[in-house]
Amino acid sequence: MSSALPGQFHGGLVLDGQKSLSNHSPIRKISLPARLFFPLGQRHGGDARPWVRPGDRVLRGSLLAGGEHPLDPPIHASSSGHVTGIGTRPIPHPAASLGTSIVIEPDELDEPAAPLPVLRLDECSPEAMLARIHAAGIVGLGGGAFPTAAKLSTGKTPIDTLILNGAECEPYITADDQLLRARASEVLQGAELLRRLLGAKHTLIAIENDMPLALKAIEDARAAGGFEQIRVVQVPARYPAGGEKQLIQMLTGREVPAGALPSVIGVLCQNVATAAAIHRAINLGEVLLSRIVTVTGRGVREPGNLEVRLGTPLAHLIAECGGYTDDAERLILGGPMMGYAVATDQVPVVKAVNAILVAGAGELAGPRESLPCIRCGACAEVCPANLLPQQLFWHASARQLQRTLDHQLFDCIECGCCDVVCPSHIPLVQQFQSTKLEALAQQQERNKADQARRRFEARRARLAEEQRERERAAQQRKAGLVKGATPHIQEALARARLKRASQQSAPKDKTDESPRDAD
Repeated sequence: MSSALPGQFHGGLVLDGQKSLSNHSPIRKISLPARLFFPLGQRHGGDARPWVRPGDRVLRGSLLAGGEHPLDPPIHASSSGHVTGIGTRPIPHPAASLGTSIVIEPDELDEPAAPLPVLRLDECSPEAMLARIHAAGIVGLGGGAFPTAAKLSTGKTPIDTLILNGAECEPYITADDQLLRARASEVLQGAELLRRLLGAKHTLIAIENDMPLALKAIEDARAAGGFEQIRVVQVPARYPAGGEKQLIQMLTGREVPAGALPSVIGVLCQNVATAAAIHRAINLGEVLLSRIVTVTGRGVREPGNLEVRLGTPLAHLIAECGGYTDDAERLILGGPMMGYAVATDQVPVVKAVNAILVAGAGELAGPRESLPCIRCGACAEVCPANLLPQQLFWHASARQLQRTLDHQLFDCIECGCCDVVCPSHIPLVQQFQSTKLEALAQQQERNKADQARRRFEARRARLAEEQRERERAAQQRKAGLVKGATPHIQEALARARLKRASQQSAPKDKTDESPRDAD
């Protein structure tokens, strides 16, 4: 049964729910598009290395790009077909509109590659489970897309509490709600795998209290499958209840320290969709090829939840949902609070895309003219990270980066609560985002300078050591010559040294010294 909450997070908002737009029908599978696009950008900031070339034929599940580094998870082809190009294309990213992508033209065969070997849990080590999660290309499917194997690699830090996040707090998104209704058993099996991998004593599944059908489905599957060690906890439908630190505080009463990861207090969070993908990777040998995407808003004719192959352009999803309405105005990836606008529907669905919001005219508040801050403090009252947004904004506007860091800029989760309540319509989150980018750029420059300095110092030390080695070698050669000389030669060398020493110590009368004597 579900249990009560030990704590509550600071601030937050109760938002008008719009989940009924997309939550009226089950998940639908859709057709393949004419082309699939796979952006190569990875979490570490660089591009994944391509393993295919134009003209190659690939199978569903074939490796396209990626490596062994924890932050460079593999990218797989979501259908069989031919690679038609690798070049610059529109990509779904809040800070960039173009990026390198692999383009595949699917054939009609959808021929699968050989699956990964199924792992036997009684013989499977945590290291083998982590390797499988990485090989399957699994990342956080709640929207953050952080590589899952890297997040689970906590080293020697013990994890006593595992939390599966099903608190879908954005007002339009219902992808996790539908997943829990339709595939509750997969989520629970993934939770059990994660519990074993981490050795966690407590496993909690958090579900918002406005998701009754999902709650019933997970409770029924829990009882039928014998998952007694997993508890289901209802959380209030208060935004942003699904934020990682906020959820931890509600469920455990513990607070993650500023600038720290939840693992330092023994807690680790994963999205429910990520858990289901882990089950499919370990128990079924499947790589991550698709995800559930909410298509919603008053700008699309038939909102709903679709199971979408990765690489599918947004235009294809919208066409599958009946197309645009006449008053379609804006296209947003994610929800209205933390999502970002894209300029074209040709960007593809990637692992981080959990929703497409096609806003109709007037459905969302547009940009408004900013006024001076009146220091009302409303932003601080609703900030779930318990920050001082007005102070951050002043320092950020003045480009006082160190002062923003002193005020914990990077603890801002960019939830948008401060924007909603600001009576002066100041774009606070936009300023925080740009300041974070500037601070990161400065840090990268400092890192480059430090690296150059370390290389210079290492070179100087190496040259000095080489000089000392040469001197030692010369001394050893000289000592060897003396040691190997005949007795007559050694006596002559000794007499020469004695003569030099006496000449250097004897006083000289420079007035009687002739040029020849001086020579």
